Amino acid sequence: MPTYDSRTFRLFLFPGSFFIANALIAEFIGVKIFSLEKTLGFLPVNWNLFGEDKLSLTLTAGVLLWPLVFILTDIVNEYFGMKGVRMISWIAAGLIAYAFLMITLAIWLVPADFWPGAYTSKGVPDMQAAYSVVFGQGAWIIVGSLVAFLIGQLVDVIVFHKIKKITGEGKVWLRATGSTLISQLLDSYVVLFIAFYIGAGWDLTLVLAIGTVNYAYKATAAIALTPLIYFSHWLIDRYLGKERASQLKMEAHQ
Repeated sequence: MPTYDSRTFRLFLFPGSFFIANALIAEFIGVKIFSLEKTLGFLPVNWNLFGEDKLSLTLTAGVLLWPLVFILTDIVNEYFGMKGVRMISWIAAGLIAYAFLMITLAIWLVPADFWPGAYTSKGVPDMQAAYSVVFGQGAWIIVGSLVAFLIGQLVDVIVFHKIKKITGEGKVWLRATGSTLISQLLDSYVVLFIAFYIGAGWDLTLVLAIGTVNYAYKATAAIALTPLIYFSHWLIDRYLGKERASQLKMEAHQ
């Protein structure tokens, strides 16, 4: 990557760091499963997909952050190109793998005698078991998550630049939201296929049904957040100045 002035460097550093932080946080809060309908105060919607009935918007908490991750991807993509996105994607994947390794070692440590029962009064009879269940995701889930993340990121950056090559500087919404919709389509199914079809023996119809429900949420969120892309571009152009912002975009596209 070329040498950048301080403003340009900060522009890459802050979104890139926020991207990596969101990717890490999403992996660890994703162990919680929640009902979107009940959270919003509605009764669950019982869908029937691929022969699986009584499906509702039951999602992992990690999906709250992934739309922001892909918006940040598109911002870095716009101003720093494929090299910028690939750099932060590989760093994020490496740090996620490293974090899981450290957590595995932490779970393996023998707890102090008093600690497993330290929170019995708060409804946690065995803290060691709770700690292991919350943080100790299975190997297939980790592999599925990392593979889906990298595939999603690489597809996003390729589709983004393909659309920009056709449309030029116009139609920001098309390349930003369009690339997210396509990459999330793959991400939603790849992670479930690896983690639960291969790793846990789920029926393929169940994987397809749950993947479709998850993708419906992600697609809706991506479209709803499209105005944020335009606001981000306006903010960055003001921060860098029109001339420098245009120069970065041109270099990123080349």
